[in-house]
Amino acid sequence: MSADRMTVLSKMMEQGVIPVFYHQDVEVCKSVIQACADGGAKCIEFTNRGDFASQVFLEVNRHFAKADPSVIMGVGSIVDAPTAALYIAYAARFVVGPLLNPDVAKMCNRRKIAYCPGCGTLSEMGQAEELGCEIVKMFPGSTVGGPEFVKSVLAPSPWTRIMPTGGVDCTEESLVKWFGAGVVCVGMGSNLITKPLLDAKDYKGIEKKVRDTVELIAKIRKK
Repeated sequence: MSADRMTVLSKMMEQGVIPVFYHQDVEVCKSVIQACADGGAKCIEFTNRGDFASQVFLEVNRHFAKADPSVIMGVGSIVDAPTAALYIAYAARFVVGPLLNPDVAKMCNRRKIAYCPGCGTLSEMGQAEELGCEIVKMFPGSTVGGPEFVKSVLAPSPWTRIMPTGGVDCTEESLVKWFGAGVVCVGMGSNLITKPLLDAKDYKGIEKKVRDTVELIAKIRKK
């Protein structure tokens, strides 16, 4: 698992959708993440939620280091540097947060790990870029202002790479609006890995939904 920061950032933009997922059951995590990878989304954001989430991450990441080293595990919901350090020690390849924390940026830069902080204003996005963040997470996507906000940001700041999370759907209508506005990728949780598919342990269904979404994004980008 030697994916460096440049490789990870390129892969995130290339696949277009970052599945966002957490489950307390290690085996469920392995199955869902493998389904996402098989569907063409090898960069996956594991959400830091609940007690012992880091231990689940460690077991799952250790599994993929041997079973499928092409899987790139990142961690989400990181709000402070000590937690980022813990996950980096467990070989997280990128770090995502709901907010911008300069200490997390320094930690990630020191270790050449991609950091995508949550930003809700152009000022926050600018500060994130000053701290070395290549892709900023627009969060919560729909509440902050949706695709229109993306267009407004990119007018004076066309170099900004935006990844909205929250308010992005798998539908062509939703994805056309976001990518048409100029986002480089989108984060998607329960709209992609849906509860019915998860409850049914329909991992082939999850794989198909991910593949359909990756292919739809590729098609939209060609237009």
